Amino acid sequence: MIIINQKLEDFSQMDLGTLSNEASTILQLMGKYSTVYEYETKEQLEFELAIRLQIIQAAKRLYKSGVHFATFSTSKCNEKYWTLTEKGAFALKPNVLPQTAIEDIFRNGRKYAFECATAMVIVFYKAVLEIIDKEQFNLLFSNLYLYDWQYDQDLDLRSHKGTDFLPGDCVYFINPDHDPNTPEWQGENAIVLDERLYYAHGIGITTRQRIIDILNTKRKQNPNQSAFLTNQITRLNFRSLLPYKPKINRDHHHVHQHSSLFSNLIISKIGSKTYLL
Repeated sequence: MIIINQKLEDFSQMDLGTLSNEASTILQLMGKYSTVYEYETKEQLEFELAIRLQIIQAAKRLYKSGVHFATFSTSKCNEKYWTLTEKGAFALKPNVLPQTAIEDIFRNGRKYAFECATAMVIVFYKAVLEIIDKEQFNLLFSNLYLYDWQYDQDLDLRSHKGTDFLPGDCVYFINPDHDPNTPEWQGENAIVLDERLYYAHGIGITTRQRIIDILNTKRKQNPNQSAFLTNQITRLNFRSLLPYKPKINRDHHHVHQHSSLFSNLIISKIGSKTYLL
């Protein structure tokens, strides 16, 4: 359920035809789940939707970029912008803008290889880059370091237990009987793209069942338990990033479009139903 300014909003009764299919799906799921999504203002909800849409796009773009799956020991990067450490981490080189280095992963994907946790963090960074002010991004993440689930505190990822999976969330598939000789297949992080599809680095864009089926081919001999989707959800603390939203909409037209999802809508109550006009 969605609460804005201490008031329950029944989006299931609204005409969401003016929104994109992706935004409509997110709102409908929020309204359907028993989880309470509470916002002080409509702007906070709009901003979260905008970032979620960018997470979805970033995941799709990373998939198409040509990046490869690799273990930490076989990771690689474009060393024009990154220093590859002995343990397989990417450390931003001096005098390189974080914006430039993140964008290069998506432009020159074939120069990169990393494991799935790093892929998820890259997706989140890219989505944030597309939403907040670029100068602020470069200031916030000036010490960019990509390795596993390590990330800058200003990215502010939060994990919780639940089944309120929303597009733009990161979820985890565990493979309890994985082959001990291939620990990289002990599980798979994935970005929820919609109610049916997920992006899993090294597997691709596919369904929940397909991810489980692939993990089940990476098990030890005589396994007892199938891989499965856990109830672990990782998502951005969207509200903490709101102060960094661009103030000059003319220079960030694509951001303005996404972050004003309801700007042309009028909420009207007729009887027991609520309409977006």
